[in-house]
Amino acid sequence: MTIKIGDRIPSATLNTLNDGVQAIRTDELFKGKTVVLFSVPGAFTPTCSAKHLPGYVDKLAELKAKGVDAVACMAVNDAFVMDAWAKSQDVPSEIVMLADGNANFAKALGLELDATAFGMGLRSKRFALVAKDGVVTHLHVEAPGEFKVSSAEAVLAVL
Repeated sequence: MTIKIGDRIPSATLNTLNDGVQAIRTDELFKGKTVVLFSVPGAFTPTCSAKHLPGYVDKLAELKAKGVDAVACMAVNDAFVMDAWAKSQDVPSEIVMLADGNANFAKALGLELDATAFGMGLRSKRFALVAKDGVVTHLHVEAPGEFKVSSAEAVLAVL
């Protein structure tokens, strides 16, 4: 079942690279905060690298000015790949780069994407959500192959 507005973010463990691989619990990440989480099908992929992630980097200050406490980028990649991608994109440390290596969180959200036909295995759909204290207030899931509703600009428009 796909997560929807009004649902609580499921409890899961993601990883980030910070002096080694560090586990981040979604319960901790979302508790008591307004969080924008956007997900991409894969680090270093064309739309993700040219538009999706750079949009959030460019609009970070505007998101914070609208009351967002944390911005997180997620992909079904490992923490080392997410860190290398962040460095290649000059991502500030204020954007948390989350690795969902086995797609467990994507599956818990009901937003997994079967990309085996493209040689990419199980991934996450492209989406953006806003959660306040762990409850989804906005959810924007892209249609396959599109990049319209999950951009930083689209999220800013609903805040």
